[in-house]
Amino acid sequence: MDSLEPSLGLRKTDDTVIEEVKTTMGQENEDISDQRLLDLGYKPEFRREMSLFGVLGISFCAIGILTGMSSAFQTGLFSGGPLGLFWGWNVSDSVAFSWDEHVDDDATTRYAACSCSQATSNVYTVCTGWIYSIAMVFTGTSGNLSVALYLASLAEVGQGRTLTRVEIAAIAWGVNIASGIVNTVGTKAIGRMSSFNVWWTLGGTFVLVVTLLVKAPAKRHNTRILLYTDFASVSFTGWGSEGFVVLLGFLQAVYTLEGCETAAQVAEEAQRAEILAPIAVVGSIVGSWFIGLAYMLALLFSVQSIASVQSTTYAIPIAQLYYDAVGQKLTLMCVTVIALAQFMAAVTAFTASSRLFYALARDNAFPAKGKFMALNRYQAPYWGVWLSVLVGCIISCAYIGSTIAFNAILSSAAISVMLSYLQPIIIRVFWPDSLREKGPFRLGGWSWMINVASFAFTIFICVLFVLPTAYPVTSLNMNYAIVAVGGVFLIVAVNWFTWGHRSFVGPVATSE
Repeated sequence: MDSLEPSLGLRKTDDTVIEEVKTTMGQENEDISDQRLLDLGYKPEFRREMSLFGVLGISFCAIGILTGMSSAFQTGLFSGGPLGLFWGWNVSDSVAFSWDEHVDDDATTRYAACSCSQATSNVYTVCTGWIYSIAMVFTGTSGNLSVALYLASLAEVGQGRTLTRVEIAAIAWGVNIASGIVNTVGTKAIGRMSSFNVWWTLGGTFVLVVTLLVKAPAKRHNTRILLYTDFASVSFTGWGSEGFVVLLGFLQAVYTLEGCETAAQVAEEAQRAEILAPIAVVGSIVGSWFIGLAYMLALLFSVQSIASVQSTTYAIPIAQLYYDAVGQKLTLMCVTVIALAQFMAAVTAFTASSRLFYALARDNAFPAKGKFMALNRYQAPYWGVWLSVLVGCIISCAYIGSTIAFNAILSSAAISVMLSYLQPIIIRVFWPDSLREKGPFRLGGWSWMINVASFAFTIFICVLFVLPTAYPVTSLNMNYAIVAVGGVFLIVAVNWFTWGHRSFVGPVATSE
């Protein structure tokens, strides 16, 4: 026993030294990140408690492969068919890669304020931040309602009970409030949830893909689904142009990839954010592309009848696809996996919106600066969190009166997000020399070309989002998204002319 004591003592000393080294390295990383923030003129307010995996999880969670693809799958299936779904998924990544140059600026307000730089006016800056903040609230609301729809579908599949729109809206209220509670607990909880969601999504996707491919009675093992729209999706839209119908299938991919840049909104809470944030975005995009492609192909191979999915009574159509392919019991399991992933993804949208409200308030671009900059003991900007919850609950009420109105609001969220992406891309394309500071992540000689491609694709998608997806156009299938987007622009314009133009005079330096 005596002979073991020195080795035990040495081991203890080694562990202590290793721990001290880790602590020192972590402190050095925090010092570097905080110094960069100070160089930008901002005083560090958040504790840097997020690791690379946590930041990666935020973006991966926000993209939500299982959630975005499952919730919007019918949009692409009924409109663009397999051809539009497949190629839309592969093309849509171009916007995300151009965003990596923006997220490494560290300060969250660099997106909301400084990314517009000298090339634009204060009104351009405020509008960008406000439009994106509203879009994130709408996105979170959409995700929380999707959770309610999944739960309603589970009730119908398992118990045969069809919930009313009032009951679904009430569930959405509860999910909104639950999202607020999780976000109020703070950065550590969000980071851990996001890390868990990475594994949940990876494992869940594997389980769902295997389940579909093994249990589906009829599988369409035919490469023609990738090259020809042999599902005759034109008959589901009424449009005579197959090319236009295929392009409509791109909308599903854009819905899914929304939020890929969410790592930027928690940059001030991560160590070496100027490095970790773009790595997290790239990693989440690349990983999501592979995982999403596998999941999408499994869904396409397992579709038993598009007509059955279209005419379903289930609250969310993907439940019908699973029911036809794998039966009742496995459908309950699969939809539960998706519902939990959907909740975690929706939580991160409110994480982003609350940080954006904080960032805008810091630069005097949002009312009640003191309140929206206040952090609770968990380092959460709780005023922004609960404003997001309140707006989400109000919007959810629209679902009771009209699903058309609610869908228009949610479509406007996608358009608003894309327009927000467009603002800094415009700077990179037309005024690249106006950017005073550039982060360490660069696309090099490819930067301008990638940003030009992103610019063209974003304009194209925004136009596509406001076009009707069915023909002939009636009051029931009309795309009212343009009206909802107009409402967002009206809110932003009223804010600027009544208050913003007097309050916001540019980014405010908070460092001493």
